Parts: sequence; structure tokens; C-alpha cells
Amino acid sequence: MIVKTERDREGMRAASRVVKAALEAAEKFIKVGVTTLEIDAVVEEVIRSYGATPSSKGFQGYPNASCISVNDVVVHGIPSLRTVKDGDIVSVDITALLNGYQGDAARTFPVGNVSPKNLALIAAAKSAFEAGMEYAKAGNKVGDVSSAVQLYSELNGYGVVRALTGHGIGHKMHEPPEVPNFGKRNTGAPLKSGLCICVEPMITSGDWRVYIERDGWTVRTADGSNAAHYENTVIITDGAPEILTL
Repeated sequence: MIVKTERDREGMRAASRVVKAALEAAEKFIKVGVTTLEIDAVVEEVIRSYGATPSSKGFQGYPNASCISVNDVVVHGIPSLRTVKDGDIVSVDITALLNGYQGDAARTFPVGNVSPKNLALIAAAKSAFEAGMEYAKAGNKVGDVSSAVQLYSELNGYGVVRALTGHGIGHKMHEPPEVPNFGKRNTGAPLKSGLCICVEPMITSGDWRVYIERDGWTVRTADGSNAAHYENTVIITDGAPEILTL
């Protein structure tokens, strides 16, 4: 677990601005009829226009600049010729490397005439993140954030995915500590001022169980229920956290 210097934090802020710009471009581009591969191309173009590199491309063999996950795909959906349909919900997860620093964020976007159930799911993922942020400050522990995310989600009837977690971030995409979306208060790694983490609720409208497809990446809900993903890169402080990718 690495506490970041002010120089590090400036680097993280710059990388996070790239991620934010790429997410905003993706949101504007996504519509009925586009392919997830076309969305990925837009993301990569924006990232590279800032002189940054898409961190996921080539990471452990992953082929693309972003992860694009539709409906019951929770995370790590590989962009393809699949077209976006009216009523889909599309999760876009982006990590960018700029001058040796990483930024990471994800959003789930509604497309066209999305059902009230799916709109509520998307909103709940964001609200679960915000619930976790109430505890994301120096002196608390990772478990305080994790339990807040879980409590909000489950009290509102959503499944909380256990197989994947948030993480520390800095020069590497994934650093200690792990930041689960479930857990018990007053457990886990201590939160120290200057620690940089990614908090990323992944919730479902049904059961929390998932499976990985044969491609080794695509994570789907076991029961076919839809999923939403909301992630930001966050710097822990003595007070309110600094959320870099908003």
C-alpha cells in the first residue's frame, strides 16, 4: 500500500482527466445501432489525443482500449461487432496511463427507451458508490467503505458481485489494497491520507453470482439479470475524499 506524494497526486489527477474525457466522449457517441467496437475506437482516439495510453490494451492479453459490457455482462466485455439496441444498458470501463500515472473509471449508460427497472439499477450503482464515500477518509478502514456499499445495495434489493473488487492505483493499474464491495466495518487495510484507490460498485438486479465466459474475460451474471458498474479514482484525505474522475 503506497501513500502518494503531492507530485504523485498531480500525476493521478492528469491521468484521471483523460479518463473522464474518454467517458464523456463514449457517452455522447453511444446510440442505437453503433457497435461496441466503434465505441472502443472512440475511447482509444480520445485517450491517445492526450498523449496517454489505454492501459487495458495488451494487459494480460486483453485486446482493446476499453471494456464494454452490455446488459447481463458485469465487466470485462470485449468490444466486438455487437450492435447496441434500444433499451440496452452499456457499461464502459476505461483506464489510461499518462506520464507514468494511471486513472480508472467506469459508468453504465442507458440507451434509448430503457426500462424503469434498469434506470433504477444504474442510479443505485452510483448511490452505492456515494454511500461508500461517506466512510472514505483517513482513520477509517477499507471495510468501512465496503460495508457501506453492500448495505446500501442489499437494502435496496440489489445483488453485490463478490468475484471482483476495487483496488489501489498509482503507477500500476492495480495496487494494494483490494477494495471489495462487501465486507464488515472496522476490517481491512487502514485508509491513510494520500492513499489512492478505485471504488467500483458492481451490482445486479438479481443474484450476485457470476461466471466467466470461455474467452477468459467476459463476466456475466449467472441468472441472466442485468448489471451496472460505477467506478471512480479517489484520493483519501483527512476529510472528504478527492474524487478524480468526476
